[in-house]
Amino acid sequence: MMRRGPRAPLPLTQRGKQIAAACIVLLLSLFALDQIFPPPLERVRDVSPVVLDRNGEWLMAFTTRQGTWRLEARLDEIDPEFQRRLIAIEDERFWFHPGVDPIALTRASLSYARSGRVTQGGSTITMQLARLLEPRPRTVQSKLIEIVRAIQIERRWSKRRILAAYLTMTPYGGNLEGVRAASRAYFQRDPQWLDDAEMALLIALPQAPEARRPDRNPEAARRARDRVLGMFVGAGLINERRAAEGRQSAIPTRAPFPFSAPHAARSLIAAHPGEGVVRSSLDASLQSDLEALARRHAETLERDAQIAMLAVELESRAVRARVGGVGFDRAGGHIDMTRAVRSPGSTLKPFLYAIAFDDGIAAPETLVRDAPRRFGGYLPENFDRRFHGDVSLEDALRHSLNLPAVATLERIGAGRFHAALTRAGAEVRLPRRADAEPGLALALGGVGMRLEDLVQLYASLGDGGRVRPLAIDETPTLAFPRRFVRTETAARVLEILATSPHPAGRIPASVAQDAPDVAFKTGTSYGFRDAWALGVSGGYAIGVWVGRPDGSPRPGATGRSEALPMLFDAFDLIGTSAQPASSPQQDHDAAPALARFDGGEREGLSILFPPENAEVLVLEYGENGRGLSLSARGGREPLTWYADGERVTREDTSGRAIWRPAAPGFYDLNVIDADGESARVRVRIRDS
Repeated sequence: MMRRGPRAPLPLTQRGKQIAAACIVLLLSLFALDQIFPPPLERVRDVSPVVLDRNGEWLMAFTTRQGTWRLEARLDEIDPEFQRRLIAIEDERFWFHPGVDPIALTRASLSYARSGRVTQGGSTITMQLARLLEPRPRTVQSKLIEIVRAIQIERRWSKRRILAAYLTMTPYGGNLEGVRAASRAYFQRDPQWLDDAEMALLIALPQAPEARRPDRNPEAARRARDRVLGMFVGAGLINERRAAEGRQSAIPTRAPFPFSAPHAARSLIAAHPGEGVVRSSLDASLQSDLEALARRHAETLERDAQIAMLAVELESRAVRARVGGVGFDRAGGHIDMTRAVRSPGSTLKPFLYAIAFDDGIAAPETLVRDAPRRFGGYLPENFDRRFHGDVSLEDALRHSLNLPAVATLERIGAGRFHAALTRAGAEVRLPRRADAEPGLALALGGVGMRLEDLVQLYASLGDGGRVRPLAIDETPTLAFPRRFVRTETAARVLEILATSPHPAGRIPASVAQDAPDVAFKTGTSYGFRDAWALGVSGGYAIGVWVGRPDGSPRPGATGRSEALPMLFDAFDLIGTSAQPASSPQQDHDAAPALARFDGGEREGLSILFPPENAEVLVLEYGENGRGLSLSARGGREPLTWYADGERVTREDTSGRAIWRPAAPGFYDLNVIDADGESARVRVRIRDS
């Protein structure tokens, strides 16, 4: 059997090709593995969103999904000297190594081999970032994975981005992560400028965040800080005198983060998903003032009542303050009541008259009859249940009379008024019926609207009749203004509102020095469910709502008693004595064609209730009975009522004639007006 001789060596060129092929396969394999198993860098983007005011002041932040305060670190907003010292202490060759520092790793390994325990750290900042992204037990295997991950991270990101990510995710004790969260919690400011002691503490804490927490272990925090100050001296970063001064600094305690405009902040974050910092148009100072004002007034309310306020700058339509409620500890506190749909009450009347004036349908001096009147099947009455005879429309607006408002809406047309409000940007919610159409009840708030919509409408009066959407983002709205009513019409309506009866205890601006001249309107929805006050003065439009979030009644709570005092207090806080956007008050003469709605003829006197030959059930008789409320239309006030020849007195509280029959039977009812005109009906009173 023949033996084969030794295999001849491959030619050098062929061996080189094999080595090259193996290297290529290895590199391709590593590249494929790198693509298949990338580092989870997207976790760095899971940060606490922060909402700032228009000047960059912090309003509110939200925790991450894990419940931590992790604020995005931006190197341009972090003290450069702090960055330099951090790198000098933690990773002196950070700018040069590929993610792993062989020198530091070798030195740490030799130290571990000699002492049998970890005495020096060999991890680079990139390796620490890898560990923060994927926490693992401290083992040799974990260290090898961190080395691989660090190289992967360095291949994808720049050094500055790696440093920013590390400063975003590094732990500082409790649920604080990142240098901005720590600086905010311990020093109540961003880390744009730090002293020596503060830098040393922020460098020392991540090395043992729980053991060195200043709020729980102040002495441990002090020792760690002082040790780092000594390292600053050893590295030539500061001298011993500065280190001694730093050691004298007190250890800070943790302070709560700012908590302002929570409802507005929540809506802004929802509108800008994924953004770490959202700038708003709010003014932190005014927001804080109005929140404090709302809390003070809420102390006088029942626990299930809430307050909402909205302040808008007229020139830009920027929302400068938005109070959605007075606290999450009260009923409905999580509901933003500036955006809740509620009945506006009488707050739409100024726009009703503005359209009538603008269209030439009526003038402020136009007379209208304020007396009981049926509009088809609709029988409105004034809030105080009194009637005033002939009144001008401007007086009807000043005193918020209902009958003239409904008569004006009948002339304009409910559909026309509804369309005008919609074109002005207000969302008017009609009743939930398949056949729901705008009706005459629109004049008295028989629809649903939001405080935002109402303030937007009032802002148009203060801006010469021009409407624009409100803006709460930092970016101003680019929408072009649209004309709602003419400038002179808007000014005249504001002039009328500025001369409305002021709340009790408030001296009118015409006689009070430096008091804001506020053009205002109040409103109370049916059943005392919503109390409103809206006003314009000194370049601002402000709205106030008071009520229960569930819409339940608050008997006796009106816009004048509940919301109006807060409106005036809010304008006082703005601190302006500027006049509302109106011209000086002067006498105006109505065109002859607009002198009266009814052409100068009064409606004949007639009895509305009880009608002729009616049978009325009465359960209690005499003075203890509830009585029947008598009403008539036409004629000239005052009206005098008689039942079987005996005069019926008017109630002191309501001003209405209340008849209390003495017994069942037939009665003759008569009413006589100031001119002697009379009307008569015969009715039967029954008890079963």
